[in-house]
Amino acid sequence: MRQLVYQLNERLKKVKLGGGPKKIESQHKKGKLTARERISYLIDEGSNFLEIGAFAGDGMYQEVGGCPSAGVVTGIGQVSGRSCVVVANDATVKAGAWFPITAKKNLRAQEVAMENRLPIIYLVDSAGVFLPMQDEIFPDKEHFGRQFRNNAKMSSMGIIQVAAIMGSCVAGGAYLPIMSDEAAIVDKTGSIFLAGSYLVKAAIGEEIDNETLGGATTQSEISGVTDNKFPNDEACLDYVKSIFDKIGAFEKAGFDRKEAKPPKENAEEITGLMPQDRVKPYNVKDIIARIVDDSEFDEFKEKYGQTIVCGYARIEGWAVGIVANQRVVVKSKKGEMQMGGVIYSDSADKAARFIMNCNQRKIPLVFLQDVSGFMVGSRAEHGGIIKDGAKMVNAMANSVVPKFTIITGNSFGAGNYAMCGKAYDPRLIYAWPTAQIAVMSGNSAAKTLLQIKVSSLKAQGKEITKEEEEKLLEEIKAKYNEQMSPYYAASRLWVDGIINPLETRQVIAQGIEAANHAPITEQFNVGVIQT
Repeated sequence: MRQLVYQLNERLKKVKLGGGPKKIESQHKKGKLTARERISYLIDEGSNFLEIGAFAGDGMYQEVGGCPSAGVVTGIGQVSGRSCVVVANDATVKAGAWFPITAKKNLRAQEVAMENRLPIIYLVDSAGVFLPMQDEIFPDKEHFGRQFRNNAKMSSMGIIQVAAIMGSCVAGGAYLPIMSDEAAIVDKTGSIFLAGSYLVKAAIGEEIDNETLGGATTQSEISGVTDNKFPNDEACLDYVKSIFDKIGAFEKAGFDRKEAKPPKENAEEITGLMPQDRVKPYNVKDIIARIVDDSEFDEFKEKYGQTIVCGYARIEGWAVGIVANQRVVVKSKKGEMQMGGVIYSDSADKAARFIMNCNQRKIPLVFLQDVSGFMVGSRAEHGGIIKDGAKMVNAMANSVVPKFTIITGNSFGAGNYAMCGKAYDPRLIYAWPTAQIAVMSGNSAAKTLLQIKVSSLKAQGKEITKEEEEKLLEEIKAKYNEQMSPYYAASRLWVDGIINPLETRQVIAQGIEAANHAPITEQFNVGVIQT
């Protein structure tokens, strides 16, 4: 685990360089801060910035030089004592141009703001759509234009939006800051227009420079498009801070919080609790004891449905309900069988009831995923595993209290769904470096895919030797294992990020703090379920 965390930190260092040292130096020569420097200056000193999507775009678009962090930095931070979502274009990456993954990441940031009723701050410095890929970013429902739709929706919801134009802001992207409540601009480096000087000349023959066309003086003193101009990035960010210093109190969801206590058990030991062997049993309660306050955990139905552990605890003072997969050794007539986080009927039944209780009591839910799926076979089917699994999925999907998911190990098949995978709207979903996400385990998938490949070759009248079969199996396994990696998931925003296990408490606590801004207005109702 320590090696994996070291590798994580090294990869994060590289990602945080954006377009690289030369591009950062170029930004500084223009008198501009980088995206990460702007965020660091903006957020309260000593507070934590919970980054969302740091690895978005990782390993993608290599044919055009890559797109580190999707060319935009997003996350939750404190500004003048207020929890806010911050979206900052990284102009060191292709001048802040929008790739398909950039749009997805921006929409994720807006989703976090909307779900939690958090104010959102846009630090704009973008050349607009990456034209070679315009067909993958422009016209569809979840593409570029969805962001402006969200601007309008958030405004109608009463969500505060403030924009600082700190570089280029062109074409359709110009609507983002102007659909915000207030838009500030930096003199000489900030500009905003629907079409730049080259396009203007091509379209209507007018010759004009960008500064006269849409610089800070033009847009603040002539058009009135922007509200105020500032001499540099710092002054502009100071103004944004002053806005949030005067915002009124927000209505709270009312989640229970008491004074935070560190775990009694040594939290540092958490790195040694996950076995390297994916099916070797371990006690998830040992991990829970190193995450929750005072290591106190009030277990629900302790002796029933033991492949899922449920119970109440506190994390940094916040009351939480925890649903965690348990790897246990099952004894049968054939001897002992290790079950790597398999969900049985009784476990699903227990979890469904526990989720209902948390909704009844207004307690946020935390899912610790290390799941191989639901139990299969005649005994499980005759016992109604599908029915009980559906009950759990139904209760989880209809839950109205905020849900937070941490993938600690395996996240396979329908188990990913039942334990609140990305498709089930967790407010935040993060992975440990030990996470693996796929429809099934690598070995199972590789053998299945190999059988299909061999059958296809035989149908074509081709014979395959044992050596060729083994080579093909290794090739299939290598590709599948790459796709199971948490980095593969994080690059595509299937998870919000990869974290050191020691950061788990902080991530969950910051997520609940954000969720407390959004009062629960829906009634919990599971609809029709089979009992």
